Amino acid sequence: MNFNFLAPVSDLVVAHNELLSSQALGRKIRIHSAQNGIPDLDGVNIAILGVLENRNDVNYIGEEFQLNEIRKSLYALFPGSWSTTVADLGNIDKGESVEDTYFALKEAITILVKRKIIPLILGGSQDLTYANYRAYDALIPMVNVVNVDSKFNLGDSAKPIKNNSFVGKIILDEPYNLFNYATIGYQTYFNSQEEIDLMDKLYFESYRLGQVSNDITIVEPVLRDANIVSIDLSAVKASELSINQKFSPNGLDGKEICAIARYAGISNKVSSFGIYEYKPSKDDEITSLLIAQMIWYFIEGVNFRVKDDDFSDEKSYQKFIALVDEQELVFYKSVKTGRWWIEIPFLSEVNNKLKRHTLLPCMHQDYLDACKNKVPERWYKAFQKNCI
Repeated sequence: MNFNFLAPVSDLVVAHNELLSSQALGRKIRIHSAQNGIPDLDGVNIAILGVLENRNDVNYIGEEFQLNEIRKSLYALFPGSWSTTVADLGNIDKGESVEDTYFALKEAITILVKRKIIPLILGGSQDLTYANYRAYDALIPMVNVVNVDSKFNLGDSAKPIKNNSFVGKIILDEPYNLFNYATIGYQTYFNSQEEIDLMDKLYFESYRLGQVSNDITIVEPVLRDANIVSIDLSAVKASELSINQKFSPNGLDGKEICAIARYAGISNKVSSFGIYEYKPSKDDEITSLLIAQMIWYFIEGVNFRVKDDDFSDEKSYQKFIALVDEQELVFYKSVKTGRWWIEIPFLSEVNNKLKRHTLLPCMHQDYLDACKNKVPERWYKAFQKNCI
């Protein structure tokens, strides 16, 4: 396994870690240090990967970038009663070009995911999500991406990629592997009506900030169905962060963003997770601590994953059928966890992207709505995308 492009965690951070309690999380993480080299990855479940790349930030002015404060904050936390093993592989430094950085990140993610290790990426500008997505070209045929963001980031795909337009590249660049794109926490006034209409036209999912704040549980099914979760810190309201972040006065609060991170961790399908748009500062303890807590909750979620989506054993689920406008909607409920799924049918006469019957995560409320002759919106959009 060739990770020669990885730089070790700073000696300063490693030295700081040695002063922590023996029970601290940092003392239990396998750390890539200059002294010990890249750690053994056997048995590792999650690998932290810093990416010191922000040149495609539309506001980039040549500033240097580091993640030391996040690591210090994370290492100082105490783990739960976890069986999850975490490694910190250090950083991918800026390449000669941004494309070089993309290539290194893509290679690292591909290697890790093939080994069933979840890359936890710390950026950097959010266009790194594009490299994350491209890593799946050789892994799975169709990819679901969830973006926790105040904006859709569709942008103009004809222009060079930036952190506010990378989704347009994901949608239009070959090979076409994207099945679903969902945005959680978007704020309408930051997105043009043209972009909002395009999201609807493509049957993508979008959850407004108000919807999420009113009921955080609505995002669980979409995160349960995600392969890639990308979090832009601009989705978090400015009062939860330091002044250096300069984001919106409205946004998700600390508890909500940590809940989203935990939902992502619990998902059996999420195989890479990234936090982006961090603006480093030596006096920025609040932001680095919030990111550390987001990481903590993601690890916690991974630790408590339950294999409840194997429906080969009839004793492990309950099956429900609702008739909506002469369309049979088939629901499944896990006996083990109480989570719900709805079946997307395979239609042999059309070009199905998914090539088979597929179970789409949903909520109990979707079943109740179907019983009232109302088609669940997630099912409708997934059904339409499958037939495009």
